Amino acid sequence: MALLSPRVPRLPPSTFTSAAGARCFGPAARCQATAAGGVAAAGPPSSELEAIRWGSAKLQGARDEMEDEVLLRPGSLLDGFSFAAVLDGHAGFSAVQFLRDELYKECAAALDGGAVLSTKNLDAITASIQRAFAAVDAKLSTWLEQTDKDDSGATATVMFLRSDVLVVSHIGDSCLQVISRGGRSEALTGSHRPYGNNKTSLEEVKRIRAAGGWIVDGRICGDISVSRAFGDIRFKTQKNEMLVKGVKQGRWTDKFISRIQFKDDIVISSPDVSLVELGPDVEFVLLATDGLWDYIKSSEAVAFVRDQLRQHGDVQLACEALGQKALDQRSQDNISIVIADLGRTNWKALPDERPNLFLELSQAVATVGVVSIGIWVSSFLGLQ
Repeated sequence: MALLSPRVPRLPPSTFTSAAGARCFGPAARCQATAAGGVAAAGPPSSELEAIRWGSAKLQGARDEMEDEVLLRPGSLLDGFSFAAVLDGHAGFSAVQFLRDELYKECAAALDGGAVLSTKNLDAITASIQRAFAAVDAKLSTWLEQTDKDDSGATATVMFLRSDVLVVSHIGDSCLQVISRGGRSEALTGSHRPYGNNKTSLEEVKRIRAAGGWIVDGRICGDISVSRAFGDIRFKTQKNEMLVKGVKQGRWTDKFISRIQFKDDIVISSPDVSLVELGPDVEFVLLATDGLWDYIKSSEAVAFVRDQLRQHGDVQLACEALGQKALDQRSQDNISIVIADLGRTNWKALPDERPNLFLELSQAVATVGVVSIGIWVSSFLGLQ
């Protein structure tokens, strides 16, 4: 995540880490390892459609430290729901490391082992997940205080997936959930950030100011550009300490901080939660951090994954290829990706998506016609 660190030049060779932790090097690195939690890299496509198939990948870009993480627990651990998440850390890996061990446990407990998910009651599901996120953040805050790592934080997008329904929960601005509906991309998450003219950003700005915070050049207190995250305790339990430290650093004056009155946490961990019924037109779900989305549009990513699956049907290979594509397009950030193929599409039988030459020719002729008319009109008026 590029919240606190400036862009740095890409350093060859790139490093690729699979979900299993195996590491490969080189511009076209691939790992064939079996992923953690019993997730095997998908083999050749079978003659029959299967259940949900998973692929996941982590790629380290031109960063000194890998601050992303993939969490994946497939199967029916949560009353038939699989659990997957991508985490994007900033100011080190500490917060991500803590969440890697605690986030699933708190969510499973708050959702009563998945029973709450099965109700499809969005209000009940939202309350449970918000409770889980709050519990995790409280534990993380205590741990960060004890270890003196108050700058560390992480954004997260979590999904609970069953063949008929998807529940998405997220905080932050660095992770995006996309589904493919017959080849059309549909984004399910927005961005929690204190800048921009969209409804979410305007609401975040209003909330931050009501809590006693301020925004400078799109950054909270001139520091961080994300308004919801795990950790970042200097904006939660150590706000006054942050002000004193800022005076010592010369960032502001004693007179300035004397006028500041905090009424609530400035950065919060309360997630947005949504539920999507998965009809027969939904092909796969794609979850990734901003190391991918800063360089590849969601529609481009969906088209690329579909083309990969059409060629070989291997979700794991498609996942790795998508990450490598982002690096090839000069992504500077770390990249984490999860793809869940719902097993509804016979990729081998799917026709190639070739350009509509008739439509393109018609558009070209129409464009030439409009330009020609414009030239004729201009010439006619010039003779008057």
